[in-house]
Parts: sequence; C-alpha cells; structure tokens
Amino acid sequence: MMLSAAGVEGAARDARLLLAHALETDQAGLNARLDEPLKQSELFGMDRVVAARSLHQPVSHIIGKRGFWNHEFLVNSDVLDPRPDTETLVAAALEQPFERVLDLGTGSGAIILSLLAERPEARGLASDISDKALDMARRNAGRIGVAERVQFVVADWFAGLSGRFDLIVSNPPYIAQSEMPDLAPEVRDWEPHLALTPGGDGLAAYRILAAGLPDFLSPGGRAYFEIGHKQALDVSKIFINAGFNQPEVLSDMSGHDRVVAIGV
Repeated sequence: MMLSAAGVEGAARDARLLLAHALETDQAGLNARLDEPLKQSELFGMDRVVAARSLHQPVSHIIGKRGFWNHEFLVNSDVLDPRPDTETLVAAALEQPFERVLDLGTGSGAIILSLLAERPEARGLASDISDKALDMARRNAGRIGVAERVQFVVADWFAGLSGRFDLIVSNPPYIAQSEMPDLAPEVRDWEPHLALTPGGDGLAAYRILAAGLPDFLSPGGRAYFEIGHKQALDVSKIFINAGFNQPEVLSDMSGHDRVVAIGV
C-alpha cells in the first residue's frame, strides 16, 4: 500500500478515513459500500487524498476537520491541530463555574468554543496573533453555535487586551527549538511553527503569561495552561517566582504531565 510504503503510521486506519472522505460518507456508509466498485470520479478523489497523505499531510488537513471534545472543528495549516491531550485542560476548566473566559493564542478556537458550548451563560474573549487563525476560529464558533458569546481579537498575548476574567486558558507554543527536527513530519512540516515553538528553551510564553496574569485574572479566578510533558517543574518555577502559589500539575490520558493549574 502506498501509505505504508511512505512510512505513514496507522496506514490502514488512515486509508479508511480517506476513503470515507473521498466517497463523501461516514464509516457506517463506507462499510455498506465496501463490496461496490468505485466510480471513476471516486477513484480520482481517492488517488488525490492518498497522494497527499503519502507526503505526510495530516488526515485532518486533508478532510478539513478534527474531532475535539464534543464537536468537529474545521482545521487547516493555519492552526494547530487540536489533540486529545488538550481535552485534559477543558475537563479541568469545567470542574467549576465561570462567567468570563479568556483564551490566549486560540488557534482553531477548540478550547474556548468547547468551554462556551458547555456553559450557555458564559461569554469569552479569544485572541491570537494570526488573522488566519482567527478566521478559522470564527467559522468554528458559527458552526458550534456560540458566535454571539465570543469576541475575537488580534493580539500578541496580553498586549492591547483589557478586563478581568475568572477563567484564563491557553495552549501556548512550548516546543524547544532543539526539539523541532525530531517532531513527526505531520507536525513539523504541516502545522504552523508559530503555534509550535517560541524558539529557545520553549518556555518564553509561560514567562509572558506569568507576568501578565495578575492584571487579568479576577480574584478567586483560575488559569489552566497546557505544557510539554517534561516541563512541569520549569513552568511551575516560573509561576512561583512570579508570586503565585505552587501550581497543580494535571496529567493527560497517557499519564503525562499536561496542564498547570494556577489560582489566585
């Protein structure tokens, strides 16, 4: 198979997803058609998506969407592909009520839109330095039905923002520059580097978050930030040195450190 020969992991699984996409059906519909010959147009469509996947383009980019939490989000190469590990942050944030949420570096909007969908009374502000990312987040907000409760703004972290929030969340770029060459090609070659790494030791965003958090987090508020699975100690030190109490470190489904929780 072409995908296996190209070194694609999970080639059989991906082939089924791509075939369903080419046939414009779901997995149940695909099962019903497995014994049917493909039309010429469907063969062309399958050849196209398999060729793209053979170049290690992510399946989500090829089909244009990715499942996260309880929704399907539109994605492309302008935004970070939402991953199951990030659902750890969403689950933790939903453990307590909130009325105003700020999502810094929102990308596709997966985090804040998932939160707002679960809390019909809440409102949010989502920022990103990328206009193209915000365009995608706006489209997702409309699809999910929360567009009237979220504002999108171009901003470099806290710069130009105002107000207080009882919940602040972010999945910032945290990959060290030295680690970039070792990433899977699906990530390294197709996802926006601006959303993957700040360069250097990968901790620059947490220093900015720690410095700005006191001016934006309401008394009694909470903040949840995703981290790399080896960064818990270093990130915790950054927030402690900024005057916060020892952050709580939350693990993802694989048991890896994934989120730091900060309260005031």
